Formats: sequence, C-alpha cells, structure tokens
Amino acid sequence: MADDLFKLNVDGQDIEVPKSYTLMQACEEAGAEIPRFCYHERLSVAGNCRMCLVQWVGAPKPIASCAQTVGEMRMNPDGTPPNIITRGDYVEKARKGVMEFLLINHPLDCPICDQGGECDLQDQAVAYGRAGSRYELNKRAVEDKNMGPLVKTIMTRCIQCTRCVRFAAEVAGVEEIGMISRGENAEITTYLEESLTSELSGNVIDLCPVGALTSKPYAFNARPWELRKTESIDVMDAMGAGIRVDAKGDAVMRILPVLNEEVNEEWLSDKSRFIWDGLQRQRLDKPYIREGGKLRAATWGEAFEATKAALAKPAEKIGVVAGDLIEVEQAKAALDLFRALGVQNTDCRPGGASYGADGVRERYILNPTLMGAEEADALLLIGVNPRVEAAVWNARIRKAWLWNDLTVGVIGEASDLTYDYTHLGEGPDVLNSLSSSDEAFVEALRNAERPMIVIGEGALSRGDGAAVLAKAHDFALEVGAVTEDWAGFGVLHSAAGRVGALDVGFVPGEGGADTAGILGGDMETVVLLGADEADLSGLEASTVIYIGHHGDAGAAKADIILPCAAYTEMVATYVNTEGRVQMTRRAVQPKGEAREGWAIFRALSDVLGKALPYDTAEALRDVLRGEEGSVFSGLGYAPGASGAEALKAAIEQDGEVSSAPFGSTIDDFYLTNPVARASKTMAECSRQQRALETPIAAE
Repeated sequence: MADDLFKLNVDGQDIEVPKSYTLMQACEEAGAEIPRFCYHERLSVAGNCRMCLVQWVGAPKPIASCAQTVGEMRMNPDGTPPNIITRGDYVEKARKGVMEFLLINHPLDCPICDQGGECDLQDQAVAYGRAGSRYELNKRAVEDKNMGPLVKTIMTRCIQCTRCVRFAAEVAGVEEIGMISRGENAEITTYLEESLTSELSGNVIDLCPVGALTSKPYAFNARPWELRKTESIDVMDAMGAGIRVDAKGDAVMRILPVLNEEVNEEWLSDKSRFIWDGLQRQRLDKPYIREGGKLRAATWGEAFEATKAALAKPAEKIGVVAGDLIEVEQAKAALDLFRALGVQNTDCRPGGASYGADGVRERYILNPTLMGAEEADALLLIGVNPRVEAAVWNARIRKAWLWNDLTVGVIGEASDLTYDYTHLGEGPDVLNSLSSSDEAFVEALRNAERPMIVIGEGALSRGDGAAVLAKAHDFALEVGAVTEDWAGFGVLHSAAGRVGALDVGFVPGEGGADTAGILGGDMETVVLLGADEADLSGLEASTVIYIGHHGDAGAAKADIILPCAAYTEMVATYVNTEGRVQMTRRAVQPKGEAREGWAIFRALSDVLGKALPYDTAEALRDVLRGEEGSVFSGLGYAPGASGAEALKAAIEQDGEVSSAPFGSTIDDFYLTNPVARASKTMAECSRQQRALETPIAAE
C-alpha cells in the first residue's frame, strides 16, 4: 500500500496521498484552497483556465495543479519530498495575471446577469482581480447561440473553460457542444448551431462558472438572495433525486440538484429541473361538482356530501386507482378508509400489471441499487429504456460503460442509449432461448462476478408480465446474479409513487379488481387518486371522484373534484425505485383551498362515519413505522444486497410469454405527468423534440 502513496510538502506540511491524485487534490488534502474555473471532479482534466497555479519550488514557472499528477512528480535533489507553495507573492501574482487575462474580454454585465450572486468569476475576482483594467482596446463580442428553450446563451461572457463541452461528450453522451477556431476567435457553439437535444442539457447551467449559459425560463425572474431555499425530493421519475426548490412568495422560481452520491450524484434531468412553471398553471384550487354537464365551484362540505352519496354504492361496485405521483401518506389513508368501507377494488399499478401482489418487496424494487451499476460487470436491460425512464441513472450506466468497461445487453426497443450495447431481441420470447444462447454478451453475463439484470414496466405492464418477470428472475438465478453479498436482479419503475403505494399494500384485496378491471366500465363509482396516465375511456357510465392537483385527464372525467397539494407544497414520504424511503419538504403553501391528500381522507372518514385513527401527518407516519417489519422506519436507506435471501426463491408462474415486442411506457419524455403537461417549458421541449424526429423531405 505504501508503494501507492506519494509524499509531498504543502505549505510546510508533510502529507501522503495516492499517486493517482492531482496536485490540486493533494493541496486540498493539506487544507489549501485552490481557485479553479475549468476543473470539475466529474469531468476530464482540460487545464484551460490556469487559475489553479501553484509554486513547485525549483520549477522554472508556476504549475497548473489540476493537470499535474503527483505520481509523475520527482523528489528534490536531496531526496526530500517536493515542496509546494499555494500562497504568497509568487502565486498571487501568477493568479492575478490569469484573472486579468480572463477579464480582458469579459463584459461588465454583473448588474443584469442571472449568474450574479452565484458566479465563480465574481467570487474569485474579489480575491485576485485588479481595481482597474490596463486593456484599452475594444472588447471582443461573440454572437449568442441557439441552444433551445432551456439554455440561454450570452457567449461574450464565455471564458472557454470547456466544462459544457466535456459534460456533453462525457456525461450526457451527446456530442452537441464544441469549440471552434483558435486564439482570440475561439468560441463555444453547438453542432450546426442547432438546439441541444440531451435530456440532461440543463446541467451545463450549473457547470458554467460565469454567466455564459444560464436558465432561459428563469431569466430575470429573481436574484439568489431573494429566494427561500428548501431541500426536497424530485418526483418526475422513480429515482428520487435530491433537489433544492427555490421559491419567492407563493411561487416556485427554479429547481436545482442537490448532491446525493447514491442516487443522482449532482445531476438532474431537464424535466425535473424545468418543471416548475407547471406548478403554477392549470391548478385545482377549490372543490368542484359537476351539475348539468358542467363543473361548478363548491365548498368542501358540499363536495364531501356529494362524495358520501357517490360512495353509498355496494363496495364491490367501487374502485380506487392511485396515480403515478401519489405520496405514501395519501395512499395509506385512502387504503385504510376504503378497506373500512369493504372496498377491495384498489390498485396502484398500470393496467395489465400484476407484480407486487404477493407482498415480496424484493420482487418489485431495484435490488442492485442505482449505484450498483458502477459495481456490475455486465448489465441486461429487459423492456426498459433508462434514457427516458431514469435519465440520470442512464448517465451513471454510461459512466460505468466508459470507465469500468461495463458490458450492456438490451431486450426491447433498439434506441440510442448514449453507449454501446448488444441488442438481443425485441420481445420476451428471447428469454426462452437465453439459457442455451452462445451470444457473446450472454457468456459475459455468465462469467461476470456481479451480473445485473433490470426489468422495466414496459415488460411488466402487459398480459404476460407475470411470466416475463418469472423467466427473467429464473435466468438471474441461473447466471448467479443473486449471491450472499449481491442482489443483481431488480425492477426499474418510472413513477415516483409506485413503490411507496405497493409498500402500503395498495393492490387488489381478496377478490378485488385490478386497474384494468376498475377502469373497464363495470364500476358505479371510481375514485382516481391523481390517476391521469391510465386509459379512462371506459368511465362514461361511472361516477368519477378525482383527487389531484392539476386539471388534467382525470379532472376532465370527474364528477367530483377534491383538490390536493403538489409535491412542493407538503412534507410527504416517497419511496424510490430501489426501496429508499425519502421525504419531500414544503417550499410553498398549497394553492387556494387545496389540502394534503391524507387530510382529505381523514376529513372524509368522519363524514362517512369511519373515522381514521390518526389526526396528524406525524401520527399517520407513526402508524406506518409501527407496523411489524415496516420499511418506513428508516430514511434514505436502500436495502441493496440485504434482499438477496428473499430473491433466491423462484417465482411460481405457469403462464407463457408471448412473442409481442416490448413497448415503451413513455411516449414523450417531457409530458409524462400532469405537472409536466401544464408546463409551457415542457410543451416547447416536446414540440422541438417532435420536430427533430420528423424526417426532412428530399428537395
């Protein structure tokens, strides 16, 4: 181990660091503060900005510490460790010279720049900038580029750090940004000056250390010091990415990623980042009752009485469907109330899906975890497109493919995942032949120390979904994907509320109908808990009660609307696809008369004479935590390999798989839920994406 360490003397302090460290990392290990613009921990080293200069005693000139690996340094002539000085007149002069060059062409835009208050260039100019400029010629001007509806460009501010270029090429895997020309004419541009198409493009805004790339929807809306900052959890997909919700008054102004190494690292998908304008539009802010074919505003009392009348039907004629964004508290309260009413027709899964009914949690969560992609040797994706279902996880898979030589195979639609993979086929019939296949990827999977098999809702939400799950699980056991310290089989969900609802048992009770049965037209009363993605065409003859926060498909069908809070307006529990229990935080107040979902059912239970045994959200969570074997007793913990034992038992299933190809559960990445469909920004992104997919007619 000592052979892998290197000794250094930094500002008079002797330290030992791994030989793979850069000099910048070594200096920071010693407690020194090194300024930088181009260096980023998750991107390759460029060495462009030279702001990180330090003095290597004996060297003829200052050293760019980000580009110098300590293992390549030599000892002093007398055999003592090299001496590095990170402060003092020599280093200060070098850095001030670099700063002066960076500011030669940088415009004095600070008063009107959206980066103001959060700008690395501003901060470092305070320490290393001159009081005045010695440059008397005109500053150069660069034409702004079109990067689409999300990223605003003021390219005259650009200092050519190339962070955006490296992110697009290395992390997003879509090489759409690059540098052209040289010297004073060098500038960053997009390919043929087209807009960005990556679903992760908004991350270049966070990466840009100056105001060259800023958020177009957020432009001129607020200053950082005006905003209330609330850390929360994203619900646009099932990953549960850490986010920070910035609000001003009663409005969400922007959403930024929060560092979470186990889930989203420090990235965020464009949908999660720019969804915020949809939280203001098409909101349900008061109860409504349909009279004479039209909805009219009503009081909560009137709405509850109408709901009571609608629920006075036989229990077997009442069905409840939970939507993609439902929080655990609402699911639990609704389930308790409807079970008390004798209703067994409850479901939270897409139509056709049958997983989760056996109560074995390990069969419907992502056991190898999101971070497990970096530990795996081979990955098989079955009926899943991670680029649209979990965009940030797809970037992690790409990272493992790029740096760890991860081998990837796909059964399902062939699409651009930003990394190479072996396409084994489009339908589940491939699973029948996997055991005897001599395909190179299958052999790699068999020989892998940590094989990983992930199945998606595209494979599970169909008539043969149970058989597909059983066959995939059998194959996982066959190739050794489940061992004592590795649970390499799991499900990637696409809806934030799915796992939490399954955890509280929101599946059909004894003899109860599933989602397809409930929405098929046989029910007299159907309760939709934000269920807007399901096929609602069969509800013409049913009385529909809709509990949600946006006027979307469910509200359009509803006879009674009870408005509830959105995820930024409440403290709520969600469980991500890997079984990690997480909490949102309230950033703004609910709109109008809207109430939290659990509170609606608590009040309704009094009206129906079936009072629920909790009066506060915390009391409800105590009930959740107090249940035997409860998964809600700990926050932020993914079970991972601890579920291996439960996975070792085969799944009993007699059905046969069909030959029909797997289809995607997501038709449009930008319009997957009511909040997204209410967003002007997402609508523009969707329009642009469709335009790009339209073939250009031959002239």
